[in-house]
Amino acid sequence: MRQLVISAILTIAATFGAQAQESGLVALETRQDSQGWEAVGRLDIRGKGFCTAALIRDRLILTAAHCLYDTDGTLLSPDRFQFRAGLRDGRAEATRAVARAIAHPEYDFNGNATIPEEVAMDIAVLELDLPIRNTRIRPYLIAARPITGDEVGVVSYGRGREDAASLQEVCNVLGRQTGVIVMTCDVEYGSSGSPVFIVRDGETRIASVVSAMAQVNGQKVALGTSLEGPLNALLSHFAALGPARPGGTQRLINVQERNNTGAKFVRP
Repeated sequence: MRQLVISAILTIAATFGAQAQESGLVALETRQDSQGWEAVGRLDIRGKGFCTAALIRDRLILTAAHCLYDTDGTLLSPDRFQFRAGLRDGRAEATRAVARAIAHPEYDFNGNATIPEEVAMDIAVLELDLPIRNTRIRPYLIAARPITGDEVGVVSYGRGREDAASLQEVCNVLGRQTGVIVMTCDVEYGSSGSPVFIVRDGETRIASVVSAMAQVNGQKVALGTSLEGPLNALLSHFAALGPARPGGTQRLINVQERNNTGAKFVRP
């Protein structure tokens, strides 16, 4: 059944991909270009590489849960993370260490093999060691999940464009199923955790987080998490944990067993 669900999602992408109209990537190389996007940053992971993350509270950033794991499935120590908000050409608007990192309680790290249920829970929050309080760096609000046909945008770092974030102002939601959002957004290795934006009530809000990328008929598609329910659950768990403890990295135990279908996507 899960294999069939994956096929159905990719069929949606194949059906609508040719009709999608989208803009290209634009590098945010100047302060003027970056205005409004300063709360997106590169999440550096010592000894591993980087992901992308976004500020959702003055001391909390949102990214993909799989960014918290080493290749052997062990959780990374929080002292290996550094968030560099608005990074461009080696300079960040703000730089913070990470006090603790918490993946969604129902997320199971499975390396490169993913199933829809895994992508649907592929979110994590990282608590910064100090709050970011800067008039140019405003935490983003969260939007209701996007629907098929919505225009969204994404701000991301990626392989070959590590030194400055890139904005794709318009990409398209091809479909959603089992909590997975399928989009035409152009993502690359390092784009994991990138915020997907949508305009609601005149304000730019985060509607999804990039989890994985796949190819359909030679066209790349991005797979994202539907935030509405999963993020509320994650933030509730985070609040219940209380103050950070020594060691920092925490993961709540998932008591439900999962079956691995072996379906393969590529982690960006």
